[in-house]
Amino acid sequence: MRAPRTRRAWPYGLLGLAVAASLAVVVPLATAPAAQAAEPVVVATSTFEDGTTQGWVPRADETVAPSTAAAHTGSGSLLVTGRTRSWEGPVLDLLDTVELGTRYTLSVWVRLAAGEADAQARLSVERRTDGTPSYDQVVGNTTVTAGTWVNLQGQYTLAQEVEFLTVYVETASGTPALHIDDFALSYVPALPIQTDLPSVKDVLAGEFPIGAAVSRAQLIGNHAQLLSKHFDSVTAGNAMKWDATQPVEGEFRFTDADAIVAFAEANGMQVRGHTLAWHNQTPSWVFADTAGNPLPVTAASKELVLTRLETHIREIAGRYAGKISAWDVVNEVIDEGQSDGIRRSRWYELTGLDFIRTAFRVAREVDPAAKLFINDYNTNVPAKRDHLFNLVSQLRAEGVPIDGVGHQMHVNVDWPSVSETEAMLTRFIPLGVEQQITEMDISIYTNSGESFPTPPQDRLLRQAYRYRDLFDLYRRYSADITSVTLWGLADDDTWLDSFPVTRIDAPLLFDRQLQAKPAYWGVVDPSQIGVTPTPTPSGSPTSSPSPTASPTSGPTPTPTTTPSPTPTVNPTPTPTPTPTPTPTVPAGSCRVSYSVAGQWPGGFQGEVRVTNTGTSAINGWTLRWTFTAGQQLTQAWNGTGAQSGSQVTITAATWNANLPAGASVSVGFLADWTGSNPAPTAFTLNGSSCTVS
Repeated sequence: MRAPRTRRAWPYGLLGLAVAASLAVVVPLATAPAAQAAEPVVVATSTFEDGTTQGWVPRADETVAPSTAAAHTGSGSLLVTGRTRSWEGPVLDLLDTVELGTRYTLSVWVRLAAGEADAQARLSVERRTDGTPSYDQVVGNTTVTAGTWVNLQGQYTLAQEVEFLTVYVETASGTPALHIDDFALSYVPALPIQTDLPSVKDVLAGEFPIGAAVSRAQLIGNHAQLLSKHFDSVTAGNAMKWDATQPVEGEFRFTDADAIVAFAEANGMQVRGHTLAWHNQTPSWVFADTAGNPLPVTAASKELVLTRLETHIREIAGRYAGKISAWDVVNEVIDEGQSDGIRRSRWYELTGLDFIRTAFRVAREVDPAAKLFINDYNTNVPAKRDHLFNLVSQLRAEGVPIDGVGHQMHVNVDWPSVSETEAMLTRFIPLGVEQQITEMDISIYTNSGESFPTPPQDRLLRQAYRYRDLFDLYRRYSADITSVTLWGLADDDTWLDSFPVTRIDAPLLFDRQLQAKPAYWGVVDPSQIGVTPTPTPSGSPTSSPSPTASPTSGPTPTPTTTPSPTPTVNPTPTPTPTPTPTPTVPAGSCRVSYSVAGQWPGGFQGEVRVTNTGTSAINGWTLRWTFTAGQQLTQAWNGTGAQSGSQVTITAATWNANLPAGASVSVGFLADWTGSNPAPTAFTLNGSSCTVS
C-alpha cells in the first residue's frame, strides 16, 4: 500500500479561526469590487496522438490500447475492448496530480466502438483511505453512441488524504467496447473571499440562524472561510444519509459526518441532522431478506424493518446526541396524488405509519435535546400542505414527538408567490409547531427547456428580488421560523447543475468564484441590488423555453458510496382547472423523447418529454407506455403516475393539462429496476401512437 502523500492541506486549527470581524453597517460593494476570475490551469491531458496509452490502464482484465479507428481530434484515441463487467473501463492514476482542497474540472470525450448499441456512460473517481475504497460520481449516466463523440465533464474536489486516487470511465450496464479521447484535468485558481462584506449571519442575527448544506469539500480553504464568515448553521447534504452512514448492514461509516460536526463545533455553528428515514438513498438491504430478496408485506417483515430503523437511529442520532440542534427525522412522506396523502414508499408498504412513529420515538429517546422535524418539498402547494397538516395533527394527537415542520423551498425566480408561501406558514401556526426553511435555493430557470451558457444578468436580478421578498416574509414570521438553511454554499456546487437536466444553474447567494451575487444583496441590503457590480456575465438561452413545462427543483448530489440521486420533486405552478372531456389526439400528432437522468443499483430517475406536433391544442392528456423488464414506477411529478402490470399511465396535472400546438411538457419519475432497464419503445397520448425520438 502506498503511504498517503502530503498535500497542500488546511489544518483544522486554521479552519477554526474566525475570519476578520464583519462590518456592523451595510456598505456598498462598489467600494470593493469583486476580483475577476483567473484563466483555467490545465494540469493533465491525454490526446493519444503518440500511439501510447499515456498512462491509462484497465480496471480489470479488459484490453486498453491506442487506436486510429476513431478520434475526437487528430488521428488517435484510446480503445477499450474485452469488457466483461459494466464497471470495467480505462483508468488514470491521479494520486500525484490532484491536490487536496482544489476544485478540478475533469473532461473526457467518449464514443462507442463501431457497431455497438447505444449505452449509458459515466465518469467516476475511486479513492482509498486506510484500504477502504469509496466511489465518487463526477458525471452521471450519459447516453453515448457509436456515431457521435459525447463530452463527459464535471467538477471534483478531494476533501481528505488518500493513498489511492484514480479516474475512470464505465457504463451503467452492458459491456460495449468504447473509445475515449482528449481527456483534460484543470482548475481555476481560487479568488479570495470578500472579507469586507457584511456577514449574512450578522444581518439576520435578530431573526433566525442562517445555514448552508455542505459536503466535506466545503470545510477546506476559501470555502471554509466563506462558510464560517456568513453562516451559523450547517446541514450535512449527504454525509448523514443512510447510504453514506450504513451502506451495508451493521457497517457504519461516520468519517465525513464527523468532520462536518467537528467543523461546526470549532466555529460555533449549529448542526441540522439530515435525514433518518427517507424513501431515497436508503440501501436495498433495508427492505430485503438475508438472501437479498424483497421482503413480502407481512407482520414479520414489518418487525424486521422497524428493528433495522431503530438500530440505525440509535447509532447515528446517538453518536451525535447533544451536538445536533434539529433532525429531519422523516423526509418526504407526503404524496398529494394519493387519496390519504401518504407516499407509497417501501417504508409505508411494509410498516404503514409505524415507521414514522418509530423514528420520532427513538430519536427523542437517544437525543432529547434535539428538535425533531418532519420535512417535505412543495409544502406551499395547497393539497400537499393540507395533507402534511393533517398527518402532523394526527401524529401529535397520538403523542408522537414532532416538534416542527420543515419546508424545503426549492423554488425558482417565478414561483411560488409570496402569498402562496405565506399561506404555507400560516397553515401550521395553529399546531404550535416550530417551522424551518430547510433546503432553500432559487433556480434561475422556470422550466426544463431552458439552458443558459452563463447566468443572464436579468435572471440574476429577478433572483435577487425573489430572495428579498421571501426573506422579508421569513422576517415577518421570525416568531414561528426558527432556522433558514440554503441548499448549498455557493453556485460552484449545486445539485441543480444536474437535476432535472444537465445545465449551469446559479441558485445561491455566492457565485462559482465564491463572490457575492445580487442575490446576496437581496438578503443583506436590497437597496444595493443592481448597484453593486457582479462578476457573472450575461448569457442567452441555448434553447427556447417550453411554454407549458413546469419549474423544477430538488435536493443534493455528491454521493460518497454507490452513487444515487437525491431527487426532490418539482414545484407546481398555481393550478388552473383541467378542461374536460379529454380529446382525441390525431395519429402522428405527438412526439415523445425518453431519457434516463440517473441510474443506481435498484432504481433510476427518468424523464419523458411530450411535444404536440399537431395543429390544434390538446386540452387534457394521458400518456401511456409499457415497461418490458419489470421496472416499477414509484413516483412521478408534473403529472399523476400509476402502473398496472407493465403499463404506466401519467395523467396531466391541473396546471399543465393544456398543451398548445408546437408546445412540449416534461414529466419526471422515479422507478425501481432489476436485471436490465431498457427504454420503452412505444408511447400513446390519449390513446394515439406518438413518434419516438
